[in-house]
Amino acid sequence: MITKDLKLYTIDEITQILKVTQRTVYNYIKNGTLKAVKVGKYWRVKHEDLENFLTNGSQE
Repeated sequence: MITKDLKLYTIDEITQILKVTQRTVYNYIKNGTLKAVKVGKYWRVKHEDLENFLTNGSQE
């Protein structure tokens, strides 16, 4: 089901929101703490997955 209000964030947007480096964001994605999907060659993070990450925090 596709919704019109689906918000996807780029890695650059995530780094600005979390105030961390790109490498840290990629590490979060790699170890599964931040869910992301690859669209073509670019990673995208859904708004609900970012909210979930912010609520539950990093497991590191």
